[in-house]
Amino acid sequence: MTRDWLMARLGPPPDDCRGDHDLNPGWAPADGVPEESLTRAAVLAPLVDRPDGLTVLLTRRTDHLAHHPGQISFPGGRLEPEDGTPEFAALRETEEEIGLHRRHIEILGRLDPYVTRTGFHITPVVALVCPPFELTPDPHEVAEIFEVPLAFLLDPANHQRHSRIHNGKERQFYALPYGDYYIWGATAGMLVNLYDRLSADLPVSTSAKAGELP
Repeated sequence: MTRDWLMARLGPPPDDCRGDHDLNPGWAPADGVPEESLTRAAVLAPLVDRPDGLTVLLTRRTDHLAHHPGQISFPGGRLEPEDGTPEFAALRETEEEIGLHRRHIEILGRLDPYVTRTGFHITPVVALVCPPFELTPDPHEVAEIFEVPLAFLLDPANHQRHSRIHNGKERQFYALPYGDYYIWGATAGMLVNLYDRLSADLPVSTSAKAGELP
């Protein structure tokens, strides 16, 4: 995978939003909250250029947060009035949450917007991260930082559909368990979107090296 190859597949996304409603027909995004009332947010999906291939950097949220405590997520958060663009917000939030300076980050493009049932409209920004770098997690928000090989995430055998009861209704969602980490919900949905965008013409014979850059 070259930078140009990645950027060509991460160009302008379709107008339609992905979201929690994808696997739950009849469930309106964010319980029918009007589009203009959704909280705008952005996350950074960092692809780390490691010698053995690309990895995806993820965080585990602390257990006391009001939204999605203890869950696996990308660094990110709400768009502030001074941000201007989702890219700026994603870079700002990443530096605030995990201490990753933007000088190590090259923006590649965006995934499809993702709408959650909790009322967020999230823009996932994909970026290439060049080591070496130091991370300083915010102890209030981030309990742990870890990386998952991109090749693992691009293997459809690792994409699962799980369900649980929410407010008396069965909710379907994506899950990508990795070792002791249970990646599910919006983060898993965005990773499946990343798979969709990157694997459309990826030769099966190269899947074992799907995370490599020349």
